[in-house]
Amino acid sequence: MESTMKEMRDGVSVLDLDPKSTVGGGVEDVYGEDRATEDQLVTPWTFSVASGYSLLRDPQHNKGLAFTQNERDSHYLRGLLPPAVVNQELQERKLMNSIRQYQVPLQKYVAMMDLQRNQRLFYKLLVDNVEELLPVVYTPTVGEACQKYGSIFRRPQGLYISLNEKGKILEVLKNWPERSIQVIVVTDGERILGLGDLGCQGMGIPVGKLALYTALGGLRPSSCLPVTIDVGTNNEELLNNEFYIGLRQRRATGKEYSELLHEFMTAVKQNYGEKVLVQFEDFANHNAFDLLAKYGTTHLVFNDDIQGTASVVLAGVVAALNLIGGSLNEHKFLFLGAGEAGTGIAELIALEVSKRTKVPLEETRKKIWLVDSKGLIVSSRKDSLQHFKQPWAHEHEPVKDLLSAVKAIKPTVLIGSSGVGRTFTKEVIEAVSSYNEKPLILALSNPTSQSECTAEEAYTWSEGRAIFASGSPFDPFEYNGKVYVSGQANNAYIFPGFGLGLVISGAIRVHDDMLLAASEALAGQVSKENYDMGLIYPPFSNIRKISAQIAASVAAKAYELGLATRLPRPADLFKYAESCMYTPNYRSYR
Repeated sequence: MESTMKEMRDGVSVLDLDPKSTVGGGVEDVYGEDRATEDQLVTPWTFSVASGYSLLRDPQHNKGLAFTQNERDSHYLRGLLPPAVVNQELQERKLMNSIRQYQVPLQKYVAMMDLQRNQRLFYKLLVDNVEELLPVVYTPTVGEACQKYGSIFRRPQGLYISLNEKGKILEVLKNWPERSIQVIVVTDGERILGLGDLGCQGMGIPVGKLALYTALGGLRPSSCLPVTIDVGTNNEELLNNEFYIGLRQRRATGKEYSELLHEFMTAVKQNYGEKVLVQFEDFANHNAFDLLAKYGTTHLVFNDDIQGTASVVLAGVVAALNLIGGSLNEHKFLFLGAGEAGTGIAELIALEVSKRTKVPLEETRKKIWLVDSKGLIVSSRKDSLQHFKQPWAHEHEPVKDLLSAVKAIKPTVLIGSSGVGRTFTKEVIEAVSSYNEKPLILALSNPTSQSECTAEEAYTWSEGRAIFASGSPFDPFEYNGKVYVSGQANNAYIFPGFGLGLVISGAIRVHDDMLLAASEALAGQVSKENYDMGLIYPPFSNIRKISAQIAASVAAKAYELGLATRLPRPADLFKYAESCMYTPNYRSYR
């Protein structure tokens, strides 16, 4: 086959990729977006004389006004575009100016989603303006987008697999046009952020997560597949909403539910192979832990709510030691919230302490206390607790509320993962601050309305002494003449680099040691300048480098554990990770 790939089929010119535009090294052969392959010759516009019209509607190749005069001649674009030729940088400036005109975050979200008709421009915008646009395409705005997904729905994104597809899921997967899938993010919509059961409208979460996999972690868009499993919803408001896009029935459970999920997991492995990463997202507690346990030994699976949140919070805690002092095993932790996030974070902290001190895990857990809706989790409650809460039932008299628990436990670190807003009250923060010169307060629940407290409250009620981070972003706050900039314990620090590390190593399973490696890598990216500002996370402006560093650490652990299949191991995993990352710059077509 000629390397120029220049040929005519049925009188229609086929795109010729400029060899100089190929991304070097890495896993480009897996994705096929930056190198011409046999499959790329068969494009939607090769079978129509009006090929340019189809080209402008192909998100992967559309460049809009950036098509040159020669490209317009070669690909039947004459007359389909205004005469001006505009480069990608000018397109980017124009769009950012337009997006900034919107006052309502949801309008910005819709504008960004519409931009995906030009895939590379969408990701260029997101990569270059990550700190500004991350809250738009992900939390907190994505929560509102999911709530109103039926009303703002314009075109389908991802795969919808409902109970109607039972027995046909493998066929449905084959309907997806891309074959080399590396990462699937799947939700059943039952527990979207802190907003509850949003059913089929939870698709905004997999779409948003995978946009970040590409923008922040460098996974190519064609390798990413968002999936929503629709088994109904128990949200009466949605069931009665004429614009709801999902099944209008109450949520299936038990055997019917588990059989559909098992068919999905089996079909995924059959269609995409052993090394496809399946990320479970926003499943309710009663399913999330079971799915992770059931498929963790047979598939490459990852639960971002349990494991990703844990990894990013552990990184923040480890980094915070430089500000609050002491070693990790000297601190005492109190959680509000004992669901997926709370117990996942607690377990990873206990694992890290055990690794550092060589003390058995059962012992390291004893400095970690959890409060749920019924109060402090103690041994007298053990028989009535769900299985994932039982390891945290320590010897102590019953305590009914958070404030009483703070006074009884006297924690040095207070972590909120409750999904209930404003639960870190003035009394709670004052109490924690009375026991610590610099209390570490992490209000992790999303979106902003569900945060346990605001940055302003944490700093004011602690008299400016708190080290604070949250799940959703807060603006800088001035108190007593000092400006406080809070960190964001955002899972986007971890999962894109984590996924990249699994892909570049060809990992076949996820191991807890990989999560610890990711946490340590992230904590290591916090600079002295960041610490001087009271930050325990690095700026998102460096996220691509951070993701490459995390990927290298995760891949190294995969090789160390014998779970990597991409051999031989690259000599420099960091450089290899960087070389594999997708870049959204336009390519030349001849």
